[in-house]
Formats: sequence, structure tokens, C-alpha cells
Amino acid sequence: MPNARAVFRNRDTNLSEKRSKPIRSIEENRLYHTRYLRAINSPLRREILRFLHKDCSTIEDLQSKTRLDKATLKWHLDILEHGFCVEKQVKQGKLIYKFTQEGRVVDFLD
Repeated sequence: MPNARAVFRNRDTNLSEKRSKPIRSIEENRLYHTRYLRAINSPLRREILRFLHKDCSTIEDLQSKTRLDKATLKWHLDILEHGFCVEKQVKQGKLIYKFTQEGRVVDFLD
């Protein structure tokens, strides 16, 4: 049985496309939830989601709010993006991170 990384590495993981299509199989459903649960399982990542819930932010803004070094923050943001909780957008020439519907779970945790 393939692991989640192997299956999704070879697939198009465009978030809008993923959300517009219903989950077709039990295996896809399991992999989706594995990625999602990994993203929200960390108290630090939930804190990042709370900051993003208030407003979209650049990595520099998040860095000043969380006091994390850039590499560590980027790693956590990548996990959140991989888990469908945040998405990247370019706005006025800057890369920003935006809260997604899946990221709203932070309202109900802790």
C-alpha cells in the first residue's frame, strides 16, 4: 500500500481543484484526512492559523508575530498548505498566506 507522500507527490494537488471534486475513494479520503490531521495536530501550527484567521499575512508578518526563524516558519506553513489549511497568493507583488475553509477548524480547537 503506498504512503500518502508517494500518492500525492505524483498527483496534481491544486487546492481549488481538490475541493471542487468529491473524494472518490476510501483511500483518497484516508490520505486527505492524514494530511489534514498532521497539519492541525501541532499547537504551533494552530497558533499560525489563528494569526492567519485575523488577516492574510506575508511570511515576514508571521515571523514577527510568531518569533520563529524563517526556515522553521516556512516548514510549518508548507505542512499547513499540504494539509489544505492555508494557500499562497501573490498580492501586489508579495507572497501572502491565506486561511482556507479547512483552516477554520482552529475556531473549535483548544
